[in-house]
Amino acid sequence: MAVSVRLEPLLEKELELTAKRMGVTKSQFIVSALEKALGRKNPYELLLKVKAEAGLAQEGELAHSDSGFTGDLSDGEAVRTFIRDKLRKKHGIGTN
Repeated sequence: MAVSVRLEPLLEKELELTAKRMGVTKSQFIVSALEKALGRKNPYELLLKVKAEAGLAQEGELAHSDSGFTGDLSDGEAVRTFIRDKLRKKHGIGTN
């Protein structure tokens, strides 16, 4: 199905440059962004699928004990917070 969308010239140029840099068409880029926004393209689930197909995953989970992260890897916000806090601690940012 074809859909027409009006974009500001600056946003359209950014779309064009980003798609070109990624080696995809503008349509492919937009479809991918929509899939992510609608929850149809979860990077964690894709990683599990690839690892399972390669025989690397065990019981649908990734081993993440080495990182110190003990939460749910599918919770993107928790992972981001963990990484952000770890980097702040490592570099002494935001500590007194």
